[in-house]
Amino acid sequence: MIWKKDELPNPVATQGVRDVAEQSGGEVTIVGERAKLEGTVISAGSLRVDGKVTGEIRADGDVMLTETSTVEADIRAKNVLVSGSFVGDIVVQGKAEVTKSGRVQGNIASASLVIQEGGVFIGQSKMGSGEGERETAAAAASKAATGTATDAAASTATTATTADVASDAADTPPAEKAKAGS
Repeated sequence: MIWKKDELPNPVATQGVRDVAEQSGGEVTIVGERAKLEGTVISAGSLRVDGKVTGEIRADGDVMLTETSTVEADIRAKNVLVSGSFVGDIVVQGKAEVTKSGRVQGNIASASLVIQEGGVFIGQSKMGSGEGERETAAAAASKAATGTATDAAASTATTATTADVASDAADTPPAEKAKAGS
């Protein structure tokens, strides 16, 4: 069902939606508690997930994963609030928050990170501007999507340590040695 912002049922149960709606200018996409989505979910505004999502989530606004949510995806958004179960990587421009009921297994790149007492975070966090992480992730995704994985592998190879290059030199064919040297 679709309601106008002022007509949402059960004010207590929908308080989180109202908060997200007010912060995002009114547009919120809701994935219901019994819904199961697989693939890429793209939202022009904010997104609230009560159900199950597997794949990728991209939102121009905020993403809120409620206590009933189970998400296995990579998330790119402005801010993220995790109250449910989440597995994947999170890249946000602003704040990533794990509530006391939230469970995150994966990596988080954000400008700020809040983990409430009782919340669980297993992974690595990188705090900074968040925007730079988003651009880096987008560039990597773009390279992978356009089939330039060899370019990404070549740039990774050029950052190898001297010891790595020396140990691989004996097994490297001459054509690749010449390529690695340039």
